Amino acid sequence: MATAKNSAQRSRPVWLKIVVALAFVGLVTGWFFREPIYGRAETGVSYGAHVACSCRYLAGRGLSDCKKDFEPGMKLVFLSDDADDKSVTAYVPLIASQTAHYREGYGCVLEPWSD
Repeated sequence: MATAKNSAQRSRPVWLKIVVALAFVGLVTGWFFREPIYGRAETGVSYGAHVACSCRYLAGRGLSDCKKDFEPGMKLVFLSDDADDKSVTAYVPLIASQTAHYREGYGCVLEPWSD
C-alpha cells in the first residue's frame, strides 16, 4: 500500500512539469507572434468594419447578410451595428476592434488609428 502512495506522489510532479512547460511554450510563442497576429487582426477588423458599413448603410442590406462579403479566413471577425450612430464595429475578441461611421457625402469612414 505504501508503494502505491509513493508512485502517485511521484507522478504528480511529472504532470505539473509538463503543464508548466506547455504554458511556458505557449507564452513564448504568443510573445514572438504577438505583432503579426495583432497586425493581421487590426487589418481584418478595419476591412470588415468598412465593408460591413458600406453594405449596411449604402446597400441597405442586413448585417448578417454583409458577412457574406468577407474574404475567406475572416471567421473570427464579429460585427455589431449601431443604427442611431450609423456605424458598424468589427472586432476580434480580446485582440482588435475598429468602427466605421457612415457620413453623408463621404460614405463609410474608419475611425483614426491611435499609435
